[in-house]
Amino acid sequence: MNLLWFYIAIVIACSDILHGVIWHTFSDFYIIFGEMIYNIVKSSFVAWIIHEVIEAIFHVIILTLVFQSPTIGILAGTIHLIIDLYHNFFDLDLTGLQHRALHFTLESLFFMVVLAL
Repeated sequence: MNLLWFYIAIVIACSDILHGVIWHTFSDFYIIFGEMIYNIVKSSFVAWIIHEVIEAIFHVIILTLVFQSPTIGILAGTIHLIIDLYHNFFDLDLTGLQHRALHFTLESLFFMVVLAL
């Protein structure tokens, strides 16, 4: 197992930061795209879920490319999606550092367990 769990958690964090940079760079496009999705599904909740799933797919692609492993990419995207859904759904009031620490801790623990099996 070595430190692979640590490297995976670091790359997920970097991927999340990259997602934020892309989001802010192309925010006009994302606002229009989000409005299109909302007009199709007619539900803010479903539009939000679709956004989170698309973000998870972004992470799957990044992690798969970095680690050359679709398994790591899919697991990383899935655990990141679950954590995002949880803390957004329950409206946890987190600072940026708390948000990053929550993700890093849970993703690290997840991969420690998975890689130990």
